[in-house]
Amino acid sequence: MSELDKIRAIAMRHAGRPSLKLPRLFAYTLDHTTEVDPLIYDPAASLVIQGTQRMFIGDKMFEYGPGQSMIVAAEIAALGQVCEASPDRPFVAIGLYLDPPMLSDLVLEMAAMPELPMESGYGVSTASASLLGAWGRLVELLDRPSEIPVMAQSLEHELMFRLLMGPHGGLLRQIAGADSRLMHIRKAMAWIRDHYAERLDFNAVAALAGMSVSVFYDRFKAVAAVSPLQYQKYIRLHEARRRMIANQAGAAEVAFAVGYESASQFSREYKRLFGAPPGQDTKRAKAGLGGINPPKAPGARPEVA
Repeated sequence: MSELDKIRAIAMRHAGRPSLKLPRLFAYTLDHTTEVDPLIYDPAASLVIQGTQRMFIGDKMFEYGPGQSMIVAAEIAALGQVCEASPDRPFVAIGLYLDPPMLSDLVLEMAAMPELPMESGYGVSTASASLLGAWGRLVELLDRPSEIPVMAQSLEHELMFRLLMGPHGGLLRQIAGADSRLMHIRKAMAWIRDHYAERLDFNAVAALAGMSVSVFYDRFKAVAAVSPLQYQKYIRLHEARRRMIANQAGAAEVAFAVGYESASQFSREYKRLFGAPPGQDTKRAKAGLGGINPPKAPGARPEVA
């Protein structure tokens, strides 16, 4: 049995049933394809085991399939689609939400490496045999929960070490550095998410990141693939959708609550992102027809609370 076959069997047994003892590890399966769905990715490393997923981030589109690993280093706004899945061959993926303190400890133990130029906030590559082996040993703990207290930390360290030594190790080292350029951008992204309903003050947010406005704008877009204003709009629309699905308020009330000054502008931008007007989309979502609903989706969540 190949390493991917072994991981697939374990992932399918545990998908949708997160381990309380391994809360950052997740497994996901889906037996049908999906429409393109707006997502917000949390920082995570994931691995596709079976099937294919298509991602649209900014103006870039890429697919990744069996044996390919994805790193997301910041809270990225994206469009996702499972484009190869069926009841006989479901889409299967696993992942681990990233732990910056763990990465920092590992980087300190590794040989010093120069800081690399600012990367985008994500990357996809083919997993090496050693990386697949590390994934396999970690997910095996789901079948042996009594071993988790003793083995989990060392196996997570092994997985993170393999990722640090891989094609996107520089991206992970940026996460590990509390004063790295990526972490400064993530601090600004967190501020925008926490203050999404306020008017975006570029001078204040750039100062929070310790950059001039022009440098901040360029580096933010390099990481997030969208401008700060587009990112705020994305957050506003997701929060509005979450509130309407939860029956907290109607479209007009929600529009003003999340920072819009015009209900008609809100409806136009909502339809552009979600493919339908607010009322129609929320009915579809409540009926379970809204596409991928993470935490099932690898490393992603569709609404911001």
